[in-house]
Amino acid sequence: MPLFPLKALSPESAALTMASSGIALFSLMDVVMKGVSLELGAYNAMFWRSAIGVIIAGLLFARSRPAWPGNAAIRLHVLRGLVLALMTFLFFWGLKYLPIAEAVSLTFIAPLIALYLARVLLHEAIGRSAVLASLTGLFGAAIIVAGRFSGQYDAEAGKGIAAILGSAVLYAFNLILQRQQALVARPVEIAFFQNCVLLLVFGSLAPFFAVLPAAGIVPALAAAAILSIVSLQMMAWSYARATASILLPIEYTAFVWAALFGWLVFDDRLTVTTLAGTLLIVIGCLTTARQQPLVPQDAADQTRS
Repeated sequence: MPLFPLKALSPESAALTMASSGIALFSLMDVVMKGVSLELGAYNAMFWRSAIGVIIAGLLFARSRPAWPGNAAIRLHVLRGLVLALMTFLFFWGLKYLPIAEAVSLTFIAPLIALYLARVLLHEAIGRSAVLASLTGLFGAAIIVAGRFSGQYDAEAGKGIAAILGSAVLYAFNLILQRQQALVARPVEIAFFQNCVLLLVFGSLAPFFAVLPAAGIVPALAAAAILSIVSLQMMAWSYARATASILLPIEYTAFVWAALFGWLVFDDRLTVTTLAGTLLIVIGCLTTARQQPLVPQDAADQTRS
């Protein structure tokens, strides 16, 4: 069942609407997590958010009285959880050194990389126009990086860019796993197992790095966990009902939300190079999205409600 009824819309429009809302909540969560990361560090922000997330998602999962997932679903849950653990850590660690809108802009290369991963993992053909689109997007990312390093070299910004680009590569793989996972599991199941895997990964390092958060930080951690769970379920619901090629363009609305929230909360400023590079990335990604879908269209017939 979806988080709220969308019966008045066509299936494709409903998926696009839900995905748009999910992206907005993800962007808001990024803002909350940036503030928490500045206070606790990226590791503790992720560890404690995952701990709270397991409790909330676990209650929702138990309430739905689900059947235990099969081995194929478990493997996807574990694999995506491991990818997300490293991806999110790199992103929130890099976010400490970059404005939110600029960091999100760099992640826009992910759908382009996903095109090539789809060729290797899903055996899809790549046309000449898709290659051109990929080069356009990568050139856009280069413009953003060049804008950061024009003038005086900033070592802190360099670390942030490297972390965000590494996160973007993992996010590309995550886009494929997200579609595959949504076809074999319900949104609440995905949210629960993802938080479990994240907690196991970050919890294994707790004896060395974990610190107890101050009471004043707990509400922000809880808010981040709730935003993550709700947005994750929205995206899972959407990817179960529409192909990745249809939903990929929605990812780029994250820049609008990141720019707005970054400006309102952190007084981040948008540079000309960031806007120009983002425009090129979006053009490349939209061109790619019109190519073959990341998974076969008829795979949607396997969707579980």
